[in-house]
Amino acid sequence: SDHMENIYGYLMKYTNLVTGWQYRFFVLNNDAGLLEYFVNEQSRHLKPRGTLQLAGAVISPSDEDSHTFTVNAASGEQYKLRAIDAKERQHWVSRLQICTQHHTEAIGKNNPPLKSRSFSLASQGSANSPGVQRRPSQNAVSFFNVGHHRLPTGKRVPIMQPDHLVDVREMMSQAEGQQRDLIRSIECLPVSGHLTSLDQDLLMLKATSMATMNCLNDCFHILQLQHASQQKGSLPAGTTISWLEPKISLANHFKNGAAQNFPAEINKPASVREEQSAAEPCQLTREPEEINPDEELEDICDDKEDDLGAVEEQRSVILHLLSQLKLGMDLTRVVLPTFILEKRSLLEMYADFMSHPDLFIAITNGTTPEERMIRFVEYYLTSFHEGRKGAIAKKPYNPIIGETFHCSWRMPKSDVATDAGSNFSAHSPSEQVTLSKDLEGQTDMDYYTVKFVAEQVSHHPPVSGFYAECVERKMCVNAHVWTKSKFLGMSIGVTMVGEGLLSLLEHGEEYTFSLPCAYARSILTVPWVELGGKVNINCAKTGYSASVNFHTKPFYGGKLHRVTGEVKQNATNTVVCRVQGEWNSVLEFTYSNGETKCVDLTKLSVTRKRVRPLEKQGPFESRRLWQHVTESLRDGDIDKATEHKRALEERQRNEERLRAETETPWCTKYFLKEGDGWIYHKPLWKTVSAVQTQQTDTN
Repeated sequence: SDHMENIYGYLMKYTNLVTGWQYRFFVLNNDAGLLEYFVNEQSRHLKPRGTLQLAGAVISPSDEDSHTFTVNAASGEQYKLRAIDAKERQHWVSRLQICTQHHTEAIGKNNPPLKSRSFSLASQGSANSPGVQRRPSQNAVSFFNVGHHRLPTGKRVPIMQPDHLVDVREMMSQAEGQQRDLIRSIECLPVSGHLTSLDQDLLMLKATSMATMNCLNDCFHILQLQHASQQKGSLPAGTTISWLEPKISLANHFKNGAAQNFPAEINKPASVREEQSAAEPCQLTREPEEINPDEELEDICDDKEDDLGAVEEQRSVILHLLSQLKLGMDLTRVVLPTFILEKRSLLEMYADFMSHPDLFIAITNGTTPEERMIRFVEYYLTSFHEGRKGAIAKKPYNPIIGETFHCSWRMPKSDVATDAGSNFSAHSPSEQVTLSKDLEGQTDMDYYTVKFVAEQVSHHPPVSGFYAECVERKMCVNAHVWTKSKFLGMSIGVTMVGEGLLSLLEHGEEYTFSLPCAYARSILTVPWVELGGKVNINCAKTGYSASVNFHTKPFYGGKLHRVTGEVKQNATNTVVCRVQGEWNSVLEFTYSNGETKCVDLTKLSVTRKRVRPLEKQGPFESRRLWQHVTESLRDGDIDKATEHKRALEERQRNEERLRAETETPWCTKYFLKEGDGWIYHKPLWKTVSAVQTQQTDTN
């Protein structure tokens, strides 16, 4: 390639907090696939001060400025470098990426696929033994004894019956044990010396062995399904095939540097056995449950999320995960390590967007369409700080299909912003009385109640539906969101596909809106979250609309978490309000009359949601479903949290498999599919219409 020439020059290299940045002379050796550096150009003929193997490395520009970039080697070693300007950085980054790709592909071509083999580590001996004295040309695979297993020639393989699958499963278990021993043996190697646990060839062997076991498990599962379909017609209804079991669970490959324990089923905690007991679809109660707000108590759970901080301890875990990903790859089916999880489900995160119910209720109190649109934009922009828990780079639990979350908020009426005449309903007093009786009205109370329900309505693709209503103010919001996550190199992007609908029944107005994308940045250093994308809010009846831009930080300067927006009257194209600031800090609203208002989101009061105690929650309600994972995370026991999480995910896979085999469709509990969206089964607009119809018939 024309771009494969050797390049050299001065770069600044970050050493440590004491020494800081120092100029060093770097040489890119394309033939050897090495990045070397020297104290200065004059010492280039001497032994380099440092060398990085580029095969399998990740080269990425830094988010902090336009001059810095990092080189993350497959060994776990990292160089943090800084060029003199953005153009010079781009020159080095592009050449390094070309060289890295060339040598990474060469490794794949020079290593043929592994055959079926049994492994045992050669004796390591002392530091002076021949087994440890590794020659440069010696391949790491030569440290393993290889024994091939071949079928007798001339012998046909018979069609396997269920009892033969038992034998296959036993052999698979043995293979899994051998692969686990291999991983353990590699991880027990020292971190420095001639042969280390971070050796490039050994890391590739670990990844290849895991991929092989995954492939074997998939093939075994296909055989199970094939036999199930063959015998489906000959078995009585309801019969369970004894050998139809879940795929063999692989070792926890995200565990770094410690031996894995896989106790027998009887030794597992009762909570894990309970999670793994797959409920038959026909036994699930899919009838909607009416939650009594009086049973809900103010939430005392205060799970503050700590920043992940520098991920040095988990670097090999993340590098191992990244080695299996490709740019643009859909991460929906990728199991992410447990240490990055928040202590809440995605469904509860959607509920936390409603943590300012006073601003939500105040929308309908606006006296004009213009004011109501502005109030909605104000509420919309203030919801992300609490919903996202600031800019913490952690991920909520992926909801299990059928999982639900219920909560409510009680808001003193005196705390809701009002305007003259806005508290009066457009309906007559008699109509108000009937409405309050039929809708559990609380007009005699000194507070408003906002009720919330969310449900995971689909697993593939992952779609959540959520609905909130305030009966007293005759307003509700219905939304469905499909979370599409993709790998973007040094970032992970999550697109929130879907639409929300806010209904203000007192005014006969509907507001459609969408959600911005979210990005986890700098996943190899100090992860952080930012929002990005353009969001549109429209009200067809009034002709008002709003456009909100969440700005991602550019390479060259710029602020973090910046947001801008404007509210327009479509007919005249007149801007009636502008907003700018940071979605997790301070927002400034400028109105058409010249007035301005600043909102400090960090000081904005948060109303605690009300949730039923765990003992009163159903088995598929979020907090009860994930309680053992959450407790383990609170205790800092990542291994135990991973075990409970895996049990829940395995149960979901088992139930999905059974539904596919029995051709049983999944039935949602609270949401109904309408077109491309999901609608709550009893939205307030239907209830109010029914009451008004009843009033008309009575009169």
